[in-house]
Amino acid sequence: MRGKRVLITGATNGIGKAAALDLAKMGAEVIIVGRDAIKTRKVLRDLMSTSGSNKLDFLLGDLSSFADVRAIAIEYLSRHDRLDVLINNAGAAFSEFRASVDGYEMTFALNHMNYYLLTLLLLDTLKKTAQEQGEARIVNVSSSAHFSARDGIRLDNLGDAVGSAGFRAYSQSKLANVLFTYQLARRLEGTGVVANALHPGFVNTGFGHNMKGIMGLAVKVLQRLIARRPEKGAETLVYLASSAEVAGITGKYWKDRAQERSSEISYDREQQQRLWEFSAAITGVE
Repeated sequence: MRGKRVLITGATNGIGKAAALDLAKMGAEVIIVGRDAIKTRKVLRDLMSTSGSNKLDFLLGDLSSFADVRAIAIEYLSRHDRLDVLINNAGAAFSEFRASVDGYEMTFALNHMNYYLLTLLLLDTLKKTAQEQGEARIVNVSSSAHFSARDGIRLDNLGDAVGSAGFRAYSQSKLANVLFTYQLARRLEGTGVVANALHPGFVNTGFGHNMKGIMGLAVKVLQRLIARRPEKGAETLVYLASSAEVAGITGKYWKDRAQERSSEISYDREQQQRLWEFSAAITGVE
């Protein structure tokens, strides 16, 4: 990974932080994205100290906000003209309905729209890097929770406090990650940019600790009992970002460094196209 540049969201905690550390140790230049300035700077210092690398930097913004995502992309492009790997990892789940600043259900805004918008805004630079270096990679962190969204995504109720909340909203957002990855991979054929999605496993991180009630309690108990360490959860993410074994492979769903079949509905090209068109319409980016 020496000489390569990686941008990773959600890297101040959990598998994102673990992946950033591994990639920095491999010699990559790593730029992390965080929301809280104090926490992000502390994590950056920790990563530098632990990895022994000074090739780390950070960008700040709330990835549930379209304006902040745009600002992050603008800031990145003002500093860099190369991007070898984009890792879309930031995400969350909410036990109760919350609206994003743009008026969409928060889980969908953070877990999918962030992926779509940031990727599209950086796509020209990824393509340019692929032309010059032979390949660029997009890695989208999804979840096996997407299997629960058997009926697909309801794009007509993303502002409905009754119809979109809790695990239902989370599973739909994770299905969106897979649908987006498959559609993106097809659109990028021949460019040298590959796109893959993955399930990191059930990981003991701060994920879900913001949730209230039974759902939040269940997450915390299960994390203590059966969850894997963040370092283990980051393995497939790092593999897809760095390994020569997966060069040229695109449009796949991965778990434990192996390709797996995602849910049946995730292969529905009509669902993929509808999601793409919806995302393009509300962000104004195609």
